[in-house]
Amino acid sequence: MDIILDPHTDLRRHIRKLCAQFPNTYWQQIDAENAYPTTFVQAMTDAGYLAALIPEAYGGGGSTLTEASIILEEINRSGGNAAICHAQMYIMGTLLRHGSPAQKEQYLPQIAAGQLRLQAFGVTEPDAGSDTTRIRTAALRQGDHYLINGQKIWTSRVAHSDLMLLLARTTPLEQVEKRTRGLSIFLIDLRTAVGNGVTIQPIPTMINHHTAQVFFDNLRVPVANRIGEEGEGFRYLLDSLNAERILIAAECIGDGDWFVERAVNYAKERIVFDRPIGQNQGIQFPIAKAHINLRAADLMRFQAATLFEQGQPCGAEANMAKLLAADAAWEAANATLQTFGGFGFAREYDIERKFRETRLYQVAPISTNLVLSYVAQHVLGLPRSY
Repeated sequence: MDIILDPHTDLRRHIRKLCAQFPNTYWQQIDAENAYPTTFVQAMTDAGYLAALIPEAYGGGGSTLTEASIILEEINRSGGNAAICHAQMYIMGTLLRHGSPAQKEQYLPQIAAGQLRLQAFGVTEPDAGSDTTRIRTAALRQGDHYLINGQKIWTSRVAHSDLMLLLARTTPLEQVEKRTRGLSIFLIDLRTAVGNGVTIQPIPTMINHHTAQVFFDNLRVPVANRIGEEGEGFRYLLDSLNAERILIAAECIGDGDWFVERAVNYAKERIVFDRPIGQNQGIQFPIAKAHINLRAADLMRFQAATLFEQGQPCGAEANMAKLLAADAAWEAANATLQTFGGFGFAREYDIERKFRETRLYQVAPISTNLVLSYVAQHVLGLPRSY
């Protein structure tokens, strides 16, 4: 968005000022060491940005989803990685919208103050993938507690969280009338659960995403830690996904603008055959096209966020924003790498790190194919394809 027309100029300026304390060299070192950006997270917490979506009544910022998305966009546009921030923003929403008054009073003020981290949500399983209704992790009610057994995969940041949300089956799939029923969400206190029914196994990946497998072996969880009603967990999960899609779209736009800015600057400065390479249409056109597509994705992001804030249905817009932004960011990444040529592969220039990070959003947290399937079925009225 043009900064002159942007009503959130002050917010952007403040985020950029904070992010300037964490230059590319900081993120390069974090990436090389596969480390968690503790100092950055603490700075974001101290500034109140990680509590942006928590209402003021619980000590949070009371920001809109649009404002939260701008925070994440500017982190990525500054060269950082906002993944560790978006998780706490959208995961907290499940507790906020569906938790009991006692749960909210107990946890939200501590999360807002940075005393607790809630940055992990255990949903995906090795044998279920995107078919969430077929998860096998089971929670068996035994009096005043549940006994949980199963396995999750791709549970990011779980090793750096104090709390996590967990989706588990409380009624076997074969016993429910509709496959989306019988799923429940639990709040797990990892401070006591790890080593006492929970085992975390990190998964080395091509990006520094702090992801892991999580094993549950007769984990005892109080009934009081169930979020909302038993069996309604899938509905609660869907309720959080639109916000997640919008926030991810904003991150992709930030990445895309980061790439375009670097491609433009390099294309102006790099002289080959006695002329700047940016003078060549073969360099200009891919960068220009990526910029155009980023601006279109940006508009869809804001439309989706506005509908969300108004309490209107926004599933189609949120999904389309995520797909458009992920595609535009990936297009910008490729154009930039091509512009830099061999230097783009050198870690010194930082293109390759962002290139790897941006590629993730073609696959996660929802693949582009599933977005297309959703739009085909729910927007265009075509037969279900899966």
